[in-house]
Amino acid sequence: MNRSSLISRFLPTVLLALAGAAASGILAPHEKSAVLDHLAGFPDSHAFAHYMRPAVLSAMCFIPAMIALYYSLVRALDRYLIRQFLISFALCFGGLYGVWGILDLTENISEFQKSDDTWGLVGHYYLITFAPVFVQMAPFGLLLALLHSLGKLSKGQEVVSMIQTGRGIARLILPLAVIGLFASLACLGFNYQWAPWAQEYKDTLIDEADSEASNKAENVPFFHQKSGRFWLVGVFPYNYNMGEPLRNIVIRTSNEENMPQWRLEAKEAHWNRDSGEWTFHGVKITHLDETISSDGPLMPRYENPDGPVVFKDWPETPWRLIKPGLEAEHLGIPDLYSWILSNQNTEWINKERFLTQWHYRWAQPAICLAIVLLAAPLGISFSQRGAGGGVVLAIFLSAGMMFSSTVFLSLGESNKISPIWAAWGTNLCAFLIAIVLIQRRLVGRPIFQTLKKLLPN
Repeated sequence: MNRSSLISRFLPTVLLALAGAAASGILAPHEKSAVLDHLAGFPDSHAFAHYMRPAVLSAMCFIPAMIALYYSLVRALDRYLIRQFLISFALCFGGLYGVWGILDLTENISEFQKSDDTWGLVGHYYLITFAPVFVQMAPFGLLLALLHSLGKLSKGQEVVSMIQTGRGIARLILPLAVIGLFASLACLGFNYQWAPWAQEYKDTLIDEADSEASNKAENVPFFHQKSGRFWLVGVFPYNYNMGEPLRNIVIRTSNEENMPQWRLEAKEAHWNRDSGEWTFHGVKITHLDETISSDGPLMPRYENPDGPVVFKDWPETPWRLIKPGLEAEHLGIPDLYSWILSNQNTEWINKERFLTQWHYRWAQPAICLAIVLLAAPLGISFSQRGAGGGVVLAIFLSAGMMFSSTVFLSLGESNKISPIWAAWGTNLCAFLIAIVLIQRRLVGRPIFQTLKKLLPN
């Protein structure tokens, strides 16, 4: 290989690596600042898991360069397959994303127009929603791209020609599986923090555009066992960790014999990070252990303070109060891990839901690789008629994977099966089916026709 061809082959890798370094230099410091702010508000979070967020984000910036490097190192026939596959994926994913974008914009355009900076809000909204949309649509994009590219190659007898050069089916599928692996890594990176977070934050942007208060959680219960205080927080504002007050609070205390002492109702509650003081406004206190006698039955004594009520040395903090009310679907891997560690000895909280979601954050990206391994043997055909039956079967199997994933998650969150099996069960079934399909394609046995014979006439 001469010098000019060597430069032309590796030039895209160098350019994408430089672009990745530039993106990492911009995004990583911003993410590090967000991590420090989060740890200041949630000091009991798992620090190492959160400190990994900038590193994961930086690594994701280099995934395009790694794909380009792999493309540069493989042989010409592999590059041709990868090129056809990536072109099809760009078209299919772009089409899916465009359809979703049009439908979503049609639904939210009236809310966007209420903002003072409509175009800025639209750009911000669709920038942050790219992560969850990519995670959800990448498997479908890979499926359509694989069926389109392999079907086109099969119809033109190019697959037969490749096999006649001495390449087997497994060797033909290998570069496609590597691209599926890179897609899984990208989804894993998004799943680490930004895809779950964006699912919640996009609703916050819509609420802010409509001049409505955005809430992080509502009607959150919390029990502090040592003090016997039971909290019910009606509204947690989205920026509660930035000093916004909690609203509609009810606190009930009991003594060591579990007898009620007093009940406090407040419209707002402020927590001072420096002093640790709780300040309640709009307070009404009911003394349940002090009754007054009247003409009727015994009644509790009521107290309506004129000003705010301040409590010192309470160990409860806003981030401890909100944890039982957090939605597991909106938490990334660091927050899920922190929640599980801090609540592992708490009996009254449903931990299976968070455990299932934590395992699913790791398992869900593997669907991309499973889709490639499932669809590849079905998309290959040795006749000019194409792989129509295989395409139908591939779509059917992929739809079954998505359905079974929902069922497995529901069973795991309801403690019917182990959380780890709930998260990985669909992938395990998909990989087993993929092995069977690839094996049948390797020995030259028909797949769709064999299954068709099993069906009643």
